[in-house]
Amino acid sequence: MDYVTVRELREKSGQIWQRVEAGEEFVVTRNGKPFALLVHTEPSQVEAALRAHRATRLGAVIARMQAHARQTGSEGLSDEAIQAEIDAVRRTGRARARTAAP
Repeated sequence: MDYVTVRELREKSGQIWQRVEAGEEFVVTRNGKPFALLVHTEPSQVEAALRAHRATRLGAVIARMQAHARQTGSEGLSDEAIQAEIDAVRRTGRARARTAAP
């Protein structure tokens, strides 16, 4: 995997697209930070590739949520305790809405 800046992508797009088509992968950077990925795919595999990418992102989000729950000690909450928290937030929101109404 290689890195390419947004500027390089603009200036050398033909060369980069040929390399992508040949199977190379690129991380596009903007201001020195990763911004996008360039990977080759076949038209018939676009949906499958997107599903796989989304599943990976979802897995990372779930892992972060689980780590946060462990750090805050909320991983052992019962369904009833979770529902009580939801209800309390909803009551607060409704109370704010009533006081803000004209």
